[in-house]
Amino acid sequence: MNKPVLPEDLNLEEHEYDKYLVEGFQSSSMPLNPQTLLKILKIVDNSETTTTYPYKVGREYSRKDIYKILKVPESKQDGIWNTGYTTYNNDIYIFATINSAGTTGHDYDNKFIGDDLQWFSKNNHSLITPSIQAMLNRKENIFIFTRVDSSNPYFIYQGNVRVKEFEDTKPVKIIWEFNDENEEYPNKTTEELDNPEKYAEGTTKQVSVNVYERNPVARKKCIEHYGCSCVICDFNFERIYGDLGKNFIHVHHLKELHTIGEEYEVDPIADLRPVCPNCHAMLHKRKPAYSIEELKGVLRL
Repeated sequence: MNKPVLPEDLNLEEHEYDKYLVEGFQSSSMPLNPQTLLKILKIVDNSETTTTYPYKVGREYSRKDIYKILKVPESKQDGIWNTGYTTYNNDIYIFATINSAGTTGHDYDNKFIGDDLQWFSKNNHSLITPSIQAMLNRKENIFIFTRVDSSNPYFIYQGNVRVKEFEDTKPVKIIWEFNDENEEYPNKTTEELDNPEKYAEGTTKQVSVNVYERNPVARKKCIEHYGCSCVICDFNFERIYGDLGKNFIHVHHLKELHTIGEEYEVDPIADLRPVCPNCHAMLHKRKPAYSIEELKGVLRL
């Protein structure tokens, strides 16, 4: 159970005996201040109206899966759902093809840059288009699903996003940042990425520092080839944690991106290796990083 956010105007210092009751929801034999009681009732009311969604970051979903989850009536399926983005129950759903052309043949420059996603709207949409305005001024959820092959009916759920930057172009260019702190993002670790075949990497963009472009798609091909066990210590999360640890592993980049400084093609089989978080941290305990063989040499099992 997530800890509720306390209202800003609740002064716990004035009522120290209430502090433990609110923070821990523990029973108390001491009198409860009426103001605190009202605040607790508001917290409970807010928590009960919060909607939770079953989408899990990194998991694949088809549009039909989404229909089942949302219980979308047959009469409201397909159609606009197949146009790239739609609104349903006040939430926005974006289905984007990255690193390749979509089903319409348009090859938008949709790609991950650092932890953000660069995305383009439909060709005929501009900033004044109502659907784009809804995205820019959004208070509800915006869910993003991506795929790299337009013939694949399954998309990978990337998370809940908000607008970080946008450009007044046609199509509109938006940089999305992921904003759900409760979701796990396996690709946010330094040196992690994802791609089939070979993909351009290393292009930098200027923010306050240089952020190296990472394409979250090579991870899958790397793991398909090497499996989910650490290549250094053989630790496997599913073997230890069961279903909770299924498919969880870090992916180490043998060539450190910050040392390359220019765009290059990454081969997920030749350039990437699955490693556990402990070994991953040890690899980067030195600059330049230790090699896989060097770390195996100091490992004590």
